[in-house]
Amino acid sequence: MRLEGKTAIITGGAGGIGRALTRVFVREGANVLFVDINDENGRALESELGASARFLHVDISVDGAAEEIRDAAIDAFGSVNILVNNAHASRRATLADHTDDMFALSFDTGFYPTIHLMQACYEQLKECKGAVVNFASGSGLDGMPTQASYAAAKEAIRGVSRVAANEWAPDGVRVNVVCPFAATEGVRAWQEEFPEQAAASVAKIPLKRIGDPENDVAPIVVFLASDDAKYMTGQTVMADGGIIQLR
Repeated sequence: MRLEGKTAIITGGAGGIGRALTRVFVREGANVLFVDINDENGRALESELGASARFLHVDISVDGAAEEIRDAAIDAFGSVNILVNNAHASRRATLADHTDDMFALSFDTGFYPTIHLMQACYEQLKECKGAVVNFASGSGLDGMPTQASYAAAKEAIRGVSRVAANEWAPDGVRVNVVCPFAATEGVRAWQEEFPEQAAASVAKIPLKRIGDPENDVAPIVVFLASDDAKYMTGQTVMADGGIIQLR
């Protein structure tokens, strides 16, 4: 078990990719504090996974949320070794129709919580030479139509992750980014709402399928969080079946 004895915080951990991460992290031996605002899903997952998983209902966009999350992880499991910033909410619209509220939603639920949790957990991560895995998206790298606010926030996360990787490397703290493409509830809704755009995206996947959150994406995040990736920091890893091949 690659994460045995480690404590992880996972935001958005009760649904979609986050739920897969919580399950696989526990399977790999971690204690997980997973954060979400969906009580039904959170309680069900906590019951499923037992003592190694603790659900915390917190709106990550509110002031003080990061410190509350950090303290809850320490109270439950004694430390913070791994931070996974997965949660993010956004709205789709063309750039011409995008509003300030749409940008605020994306930055307030994605970019700023990522920053605040990294800041709040820094001392804990430094103490144990821990790892941060932040989530970005091919939407930002490719400039996907209707995704202006989401793409902007995700690219901002990539930028600040590289800064943190350089600043925190002397402390032994690694910071990497993963960009997934997986069959979550949100992706299925996107397929239904924009079938032609979705079909075109799937057609571009060299591996010819959309990834599975638990079997395809979560193991990559486990790798980045584990000691197997101890010589990696500042990297963006595409978990997207080969759609985007970074150089």
